[in-house]
Amino acid sequence: MTTHQLPSSPPILSASGWTAFMLVFIAIAVIAPILNTMVPVGSVFHMSDFAVAFIGKIMCYAICALAMDLIWGYTGILSLGHGLFFALGGYAMGMYLMRQIGRDGDYKSDLPDFMVFLDWKELPWNWALSDSFVATLILIVLVPGLVSFVFGYFAFRSRIKGVYFSIITQAMTFAAMLLFFRNETGFGGNNGLTDFKRILNLPIATPSMRMTLFVITGLTLLGFYLFAKWLLRGKYGRVLLAIRDAESRVMFSGYSPLPYKLSIWVLSAIMCGVAGALYVPQVGIINPSEMSPAQSIEIAIWAAVGGRGTLIGPIVGAFLVNGAKSWLTVTSPEFWLYFLGALFIAVTLYLPNGVVGLLRKKGGRS
Repeated sequence: MTTHQLPSSPPILSASGWTAFMLVFIAIAVIAPILNTMVPVGSVFHMSDFAVAFIGKIMCYAICALAMDLIWGYTGILSLGHGLFFALGGYAMGMYLMRQIGRDGDYKSDLPDFMVFLDWKELPWNWALSDSFVATLILIVLVPGLVSFVFGYFAFRSRIKGVYFSIITQAMTFAAMLLFFRNETGFGGNNGLTDFKRILNLPIATPSMRMTLFVITGLTLLGFYLFAKWLLRGKYGRVLLAIRDAESRVMFSGYSPLPYKLSIWVLSAIMCGVAGALYVPQVGIINPSEMSPAQSIEIAIWAAVGGRGTLIGPIVGAFLVNGAKSWLTVTSPEFWLYFLGALFIAVTLYLPNGVVGLLRKKGGRS
């Protein structure tokens, strides 16, 4: 009887990969804090508070791009609704931060200011656990995970795929945005949640807290990157690639695509929820615009520009696109959307493997 040995799983990172990883780790956890807190402001090597907040925000976006690569680049499922999961995690954190304000708001009430303005007398039921940091951490994972599980189960069980799945996810996030815009839902309406003052009873608008959030965000990004590499290196990753390339053959081989598609879908949603929770205290606001279909489309653009199916590519794409966005919205704000559309078209036509794919091709790597 002939037996076939499956190829052994490759290492998570090569020797050069671990070297690059450690250099980035040191830059985030050691060099950046030193440049921001210990180097004098007038020095050319000083890292400003603006740079800390800006890079921290992009690292949150990079986590979303990495999540998009897992579901789109490796499984072939284009989601245009991941902005919803990002916003759900952000709202969970924002609700906790609003409760941390206490009586320091404009109305000196235990209720958030917008509730006092709307003449509410007590907190609604969906704010019941918002004063607990531990409960907030659980909700950051649980809410996006549960919403994505329910949606994904019925969508994948019905074998909805391709452009139809993309349209449905876009409709889902648009419907959620309209819901959160309504004042009676208890999430601040179109103004959202803002004016945060403390986290864990510590002032949030201080250089040390900004740097702490920066380091936590960077380490979370690195952790998710390693986790994704580990997840995809074995049988699970090979099945995801097979689903992407020929789902019908996967079914004929005796594998049910449903648990694989559903699990990676929920995992990517949770990653976006964590990114949203890290984003809110650094930016200082969360509102329904984060759920707009345009936000979800941008996540897909970051992954496409950097290079789908590479893990590192979407991270690079998030930094490149958002760096260009920051520069263009200052110098030529009226041309930013045209540039974004042209960039997506150019990448689709001339760089199907993204920037990282082009660099690897030039370097002679497959």
